[in-house]
Amino acid sequence: MPLIVENMPNVRSVALRWLLPCGSALDKKNTLGTAEVLSELLMRGSQSLDSRAQANAFDTLGASRAVANGARFLRLSSTLLADNLVEALPVIAEMVRAPRLAEESLEPSRRLALQQLDSLADDPQERAVLAARAAHYPDPFARSGMGTHEGLGAITHEQITSHFHAHATPGGSILAIAGNVSTDELVPVLDRLLDGWSGQTALPACDGSGPRGQHHTHDEANQTQIVLVHDAPPEPHPDSILERVAIAALSGGMSSRLFSEVREKRGLCYAVHASYRAEKDFGSVTAYVGTTPERADEALDVLHAELHRISDGLSEEEFERAITGLTSRIVFSGESTSARANAIANDYFKRGQARTLAEFAEAIHAVTLDGVNAYLARRSLGELTIQTLGPNPVAPPKGVPAHS
Repeated sequence: MPLIVENMPNVRSVALRWLLPCGSALDKKNTLGTAEVLSELLMRGSQSLDSRAQANAFDTLGASRAVANGARFLRLSSTLLADNLVEALPVIAEMVRAPRLAEESLEPSRRLALQQLDSLADDPQERAVLAARAAHYPDPFARSGMGTHEGLGAITHEQITSHFHAHATPGGSILAIAGNVSTDELVPVLDRLLDGWSGQTALPACDGSGPRGQHHTHDEANQTQIVLVHDAPPEPHPDSILERVAIAALSGGMSSRLFSEVREKRGLCYAVHASYRAEKDFGSVTAYVGTTPERADEALDVLHAELHRISDGLSEEEFERAITGLTSRIVFSGESTSARANAIANDYFKRGQARTLAEFAEAIHAVTLDGVNAYLARRSLGELTIQTLGPNPVAPPKGVPAHS
């Protein structure tokens, strides 16, 4: 298992991010939701500490802890004072190597997962985003991660225990630590704690695409949710930095194109934004607008038009604002050990190496306006996915044929 350490000598804290290769993309099709239940079970004790004792141990050390479910990984996180890290590592390592996974904890964990799934009824925006994902990506990346009622109901104690131990292996895992730490001090401790841990988990690749096209989900609500997804460069591609600048201009603040054109000029909505997702083997841009049913056709037309209009290029003013915004985020993340632990773990997985803040800043400032505009001129959005959710279907954007 690779260990990536970033020393930040001017802080007193340290953050740990452990990527375990048992995210929702590795769930079996008949037990979808396994990773979501596991993310709760890992917080409910280990071999030597029951749930209460484990919570007390973290609180005594002044350490936060969390386990989140992603597509490829379960993400175990902890932030604490650097002085307490060596004392905390045995507790953290035992969460991974010897979780309790108690049979009596399965049912409460399942109920929490079901409650989260049921809460989607009150979140139409999230339901629209999940439906767009299901249409745009191939399985298993089309999954929501929350599972299904049928899948959650089919999980057994034997199944979830064997699933975790089969997939939570050092081969496929990544451990990243950022803060006021010494690698020389960490390595012997981790070697001792992880001695004898073995195994390899093959992570799924994103191959192909979903049905895409335009889809509508009926929902008796007073608002229509509109989500549009298009392809973009994966993280290792040289164009990923150019895409990041373009999306910062499109949706980087209250002076961005989407905010100005959709909200300020036309008053079509309260919320509109776009985000760039850059993974190891695929990338996408997701744009969202929520509006009234009466203005949904116009809102989709304008959103669609702005995603295409950016191919005409950025102005110098837009470019400078985008670069300044991205630079600000670099500075802010440099002041957070948690942000840095997350960044170097993701960088290592997606790019094969972790970049320093200085390297990332250098890449941003090497971008030129001519380079971005040349990229935008040759960039293709690919086959779009348009997902709407509301009381009435929405007409396709102008120039786009109807589908589904």
